[in-house]
Amino acid sequence: MERLAAEMSLVASAGSAILLRGELGSGKSTFARAFVRALSPKGAAFDIPSPTFTLLQTYDQTRVPLVHVDLYRTNSPSEIGELGLDDLIGNHILLIEWPERLGIVPWPDVAMLDIAGSGTHRHVRIAGEGTWQAGLQRNETIKAFLETTPWRGAKREFFQGDASFRRYELLRQGDNPTLLMDMQARSDGPPVRNGKPYSAIAHLAENIGAAIAIDQRLCKTGYSAPLVHAFNIPDGLAVIEDLGREVFGHKTALGHDMREPLKAAVEVLADMAKQDWPRTVSVGHEYLHRIPDYDKDALLIETDLLPSWFWPHLHGASALQSVHRQFAELWSEVLPSATAKKPCWTLRDFHSPNLLWLPERDGLRRVGIIDTQDCVFGHPAYDLVSLLQDARVDIEEDLSEEMLDHYCSLRSNDADFSREEFLTAFAVLGAQRATKILGIFARLSKRDGKHGYLKHLPRLAHHLARNLQHPKLRRMRHWFEAHLPAVLQKMPA
Repeated sequence: MERLAAEMSLVASAGSAILLRGELGSGKSTFARAFVRALSPKGAAFDIPSPTFTLLQTYDQTRVPLVHVDLYRTNSPSEIGELGLDDLIGNHILLIEWPERLGIVPWPDVAMLDIAGSGTHRHVRIAGEGTWQAGLQRNETIKAFLETTPWRGAKREFFQGDASFRRYELLRQGDNPTLLMDMQARSDGPPVRNGKPYSAIAHLAENIGAAIAIDQRLCKTGYSAPLVHAFNIPDGLAVIEDLGREVFGHKTALGHDMREPLKAAVEVLADMAKQDWPRTVSVGHEYLHRIPDYDKDALLIETDLLPSWFWPHLHGASALQSVHRQFAELWSEVLPSATAKKPCWTLRDFHSPNLLWLPERDGLRRVGIIDTQDCVFGHPAYDLVSLLQDARVDIEEDLSEEMLDHYCSLRSNDADFSREEFLTAFAVLGAQRATKILGIFARLSKRDGKHGYLKHLPRLAHHLARNLQHPKLRRMRHWFEAHLPAVLQKMPA
């Protein structure tokens, strides 16, 4: 029962319910306590009392907020109504014993567990609806995949999700943990321009094959991307190397001296700019991944995220179509200044959450690189902007300037490098990236309920204001002064 609870916790999400149906002593409370423990922070110790008399017990410190409910002592629907379950399920998982008292279950995302048996044996029938049906089916797919690998029987622990559609699990078997990467094929969204969805125009990866292809090539070239141990592209699953926990973002937030890690990361980017990167990468004998160009359409659709999402976040109303058109026209004027003479692989998310410090390795391999699947052919300044104008942590401006100078010195003898042209591209792409992420973070709050990203808006506004000081961006700066002056005032939190 405890292992079943731990397994179901891996696919649990707020807004859903688990209903535990069975006789006294069947194991409902055993499952419930194990489920709470599985969602708890590692090493956390706290009581998990039975809510038999209190009727409900709330846990807000778990990975997903949880409410454990016991309806055994309720006598009427009105008594249940007073518990406020309809309100709680909005941002909690409801774990309900004796759900028979509910009558008609009013929620769409439900897993019903019918538990029978006694002694040391139990029989559990699980019926999932809505998100639980999809989650439980996905769990069966993952188990079937692991059965074909050396990680059959490994202990699975939730590791992390992110702002995208990927999630990870930690696989513990032996001394060296590995990671399960769960990246189902992306379904196309609605057409937004010329009959194409946003993901196609922006060249976002559609399946796990992109991540496997890019990581394998980066490793072959001498960088520390995760080694890929096993994969199934149709199922969107892979077992990959665990590069550790020394994440640049965490180290920066804790006040660590980041000069050496940043310098090493800058040297990785300077080296990448010198490489002759392939246009296609094969994975095994069946999958060929093509790396697209970071073309004008992709850059423009990203900048449109600002009038589409950040504008209404700030103004409380949608932007007029004339605002979208004028903004796109201004970007169309300046983007040619960021055209690379020699395009290189551009990872687009080469920043603190996706870089890990590996001091035990040598040279360029001291920088671990993850989240590579959206790689495109673009200007080498883009990833340097991602690194030095980080969206989530503060990097001192003096240190950022020092690292920018270091990059330019490393490239100074390259035939295709001009410091002046590079600094212009750096400002243009810095403004483009800050513009895009302002829109993305506003979208994550409005559409996905992930409001924590809003705390980063002032930092992004600061980056944008700095970049708009470049002479090439004078007309763009005037547009912001007229329409979004709060951005240039650094958007106080």
